[in-house]
Amino acid sequence: MVDRNIKFFESKRVRTVWDEEKEDWIFSIVDVCAVLTDSDYQTARNYWKWLKNKLKDEGSELVSNTNQLKMSVPDGKMRLTDVADTEQVLRLVQSVPSPKAEPFKLWLAAVGKARIDETIDPELTIDRALVTYLRKCYSKEWIHQRLQAIQVRQELTAE
Repeated sequence: MVDRNIKFFESKRVRTVWDEEKEDWIFSIVDVCAVLTDSDYQTARNYWKWLKNKLKDEGSELVSNTNQLKMSVPDGKMRLTDVADTEQVLRLVQSVPSPKAEPFKLWLAAVGKARIDETIDPELTIDRALVTYLRKCYSKEWIHQRLQAIQVRQELTAE
């Protein structure tokens, strides 16, 4: 798994990882719960614990199919976090009564489509990196060197 990212739904951050093998996004379940319940990290964490127990009692496969990955948490440390792929997140959204459910589904579809588009046209990935670096106020010279370094590293790795 590579390409760790933070995506934003409205103003809430959602930690993600791109799984190259499955070609699918992996999402932090606590972050998804925070979006759906419009709550802070700790409240969302407690909500997920409660919901996980409820779903487990109901025999839901969603809980048994979740995995854990190390992700950064608000204190800056890397900790094991429950994660779910796109399909599992959509099932989770159905389990949480929330007015944010439908907008979140639309956002999730847009995130997935953007990555698929980048797979079809890799130049879009370069464009996204360029925009991101410019937003972070890097100079055009630094960005050019960075993109060249990535290309050289990929060529060396390919050999």
